[in-house]
Amino acid sequence: MGQGLKTAMMVLVPLIALGSCVAEKQAGDRSLSLPFIGSIDRLDPRLDAIVPPSSELEILASGHEWTEGPVWVPALESVLYSDIPKNAIYRWRAGATASLWLQPAGYTGNVPRGGEPGSNGLLLDKQGRLILAQHGDRRLARLGVGLNDPTATFETLADRFEGQRFNSPNDIAMRRNGDLYFTDPPYGFEHGLNDPARELSINGVYRLAVDGSVELLVDDLSRPNGIAFSPDEGTLYVANSDGEQPVIMAYPVNQQGGLGEGTVFFESWGDGLAVDKRGHLYVAGPGNGVIILSPEGEHLGSLRTTQRTSNCTFGDDGSTLYITSDMYLLRVRLTAQGVGF
Repeated sequence: MGQGLKTAMMVLVPLIALGSCVAEKQAGDRSLSLPFIGSIDRLDPRLDAIVPPSSELEILASGHEWTEGPVWVPALESVLYSDIPKNAIYRWRAGATASLWLQPAGYTGNVPRGGEPGSNGLLLDKQGRLILAQHGDRRLARLGVGLNDPTATFETLADRFEGQRFNSPNDIAMRRNGDLYFTDPPYGFEHGLNDPARELSINGVYRLAVDGSVELLVDDLSRPNGIAFSPDEGTLYVANSDGEQPVIMAYPVNQQGGLGEGTVFFESWGDGLAVDKRGHLYVAGPGNGVIILSPEGEHLGSLRTTQRTSNCTFGDDGSTLYITSDMYLLRVRLTAQGVGF
């Protein structure tokens, strides 16, 4: 989701001002210590096989306005993540502080605008190119230059359905054949659902096929947001970020990539999603953190960040979960490995 669901304006403060929420964690015998935040709620003993008892939520970066859309980039040995209000993408890698990587990242017009101008979800395609869900420019786009020396040069992949502009593409999942599935809630509009620039009457879930065609897959969710495939790609999960329709939906995927009738996988609103190789679903947002669900939809535990939490992704060797949470980029070491590692 975007910053629009935050309950209060963010005030940037030094870490020490968070008081008891933040402590210093000695990282083994290293001279460097990392601050950590929050706690881990263990509701089921099975969580110990996913999140080791020694794991903590480590703070890697702070001082942002609203972080979103993290993606692990092996070629850079880095995490890239969006700061939507700043219309920027930042880079974090081990041994360095977070740094500005690309700006602008979403809205590329010349007339200043408010609201949420930046990119949201980020993804690497099969060729390792960066795909962006651009709130401000209301499209799926591909970075038109290499990752080592990026400039704000974008190629539009899709910006319309049946001639009408998207609302603000939010998050993306890729099928192994290269098809892109994405959500299109209204969070990028300056004036929400009543924005005069709005053209579509629905907040849909779409598929951009490798042949360039766009198909509407779901039209009955009020705020479709996070999206992810099960490990076998037989199920597509979609989180709805609306307290009035709080559901995580599961849709069967047929061999052609279409969707069957959806069922409620878990009763909760949700934001960004991630999936591990054993089929556990990681749902950012509920309870100011990330909830971890079994493949059967059982709530095993929660990573409590204490902050409004937008998204998560696996990185490193697949056993690190990176989390975007309000002004922070966080990480937690796991035993589980993400899909694709």
